[in-house]
Amino acid sequence: MEDTPRHTCLKLELPQDDSGTHESEPLFVKGTWFPSRFDLAITDGCDAWTCNASEEEVDERASQWDQPVTEYIDLAEKYLGFQQPGSVYGFSDAGNGHKRLSWTFEKEGIKLEWRWKCQPALNMKKTTADIMDFLMDANIRLSEEVVRKTETCDRLRVEAEKCLAQSEKLSVEKAEFEDEIYAKFLVVLNSKKSKLRELRDRLSNQKAAGELPEEEEGESTDKTESYDERSDDGNKSEEEAGTSKDIPASKSRPVPATSSRGRGRKRK
Repeated sequence: MEDTPRHTCLKLELPQDDSGTHESEPLFVKGTWFPSRFDLAITDGCDAWTCNASEEEVDERASQWDQPVTEYIDLAEKYLGFQQPGSVYGFSDAGNGHKRLSWTFEKEGIKLEWRWKCQPALNMKKTTADIMDFLMDANIRLSEEVVRKTETCDRLRVEAEKCLAQSEKLSVEKAEFEDEIYAKFLVVLNSKKSKLRELRDRLSNQKAAGELPEEEEGESTDKTESYDERSDDGNKSEEEAGTSKDIPASKSRPVPATSSRGRGRKRK
């Protein structure tokens, strides 16, 4: 089963070389793109032409350009779906009512040109009507999409305005809440500072009135204790001195040396 085709329609503004007025005439190129082939329907509003590129022709052209078929189809759709800047489009006479559609592109710095021969449509009115119907349907779809997008944008704008108003309200409420909290905190802080000053003054008064005599009493007590210690030390030294006076030091007497020989008895 063949895949669902893609459809494009390109409006080209091509100069009229033979008129001499340098005016451009619109040319509509409708493309129907399949995975391995494509169909073109072209009209200038009066005449119409068609180009039915078969799978064999597309495969031959792709092999000439050393490209896969899918890449060739995608590149052709790119240039015939939207007019590419820098590309030169042409729709020249090929004889016997045939036309040659061409466009240029660059590849690896080389400017190349693709050309496809178009034959007159069997039913020009039907071909032209089909192109116009496609454009009308596409215009209707675009108009409906624009309406939907506009309605969505309007809803988003209303929601954004509501969000902005709510954000401003919350900002104001936050500022009021902070001011209220800061005011209460300031009252508490000032009260604490007042109590701290009161306690500091009370401590200062207590130190000035009560702690100074206690310090003096402590100093006198220290002096008394040091004096008593000195007195005790003096008494001890006097007692030691008196004891040494009462007991005279005995002179050491020489101990006579004893003879090793015992005292002999008198002989009768």
